Amino acid sequence: MGFSIDSSSGSRRNRRYGGTTLSEMNVVPLVDVVLVLLIIFMLTAQAMQFGLEIEVPKVKTEKASGQDLNVVNITKTGELYFNEKPVNINELAATVKANKKAKENLVYIRADKATTYDPIAKVVAELTDAKIGVRLVTQTDDSNPRRR
Repeated sequence: MGFSIDSSSGSRRNRRYGGTTLSEMNVVPLVDVVLVLLIIFMLTAQAMQFGLEIEVPKVKTEKASGQDLNVVNITKTGELYFNEKPVNINELAATVKANKKAKENLVYIRADKATTYDPIAKVVAELTDAKIGVRLVTQTDDSNPRRR
């Protein structure tokens, strides 16, 4: 692609070689790229506005354990219970550390399916700040007949 400012000298030179100068820039590729980007942004903006629907799968295996476990229960309304006793989130780490039932420094969190994520996140943050291991309790899915 060649551009010429002085049209008289450039045209004489190109006539000798059999070519002509290009006096305008081709904007078609630029318009194509802009339209593709516009379509991509329109599609992703809609997904970001409404969010993605995610259904967390159930697990297939269940590990039986006979030892006493530290369990934090979270109800639908966000109330906390440590081993069936009500507890405040500010006292949760101290209560877990004071409990002598479990040998490990580990807590299982069992939350209701309809619980919002905020109380769960607060409990996990509180326990990890206190250097306590956190595990989440899930329900086994026996509805799938295919076994591996």
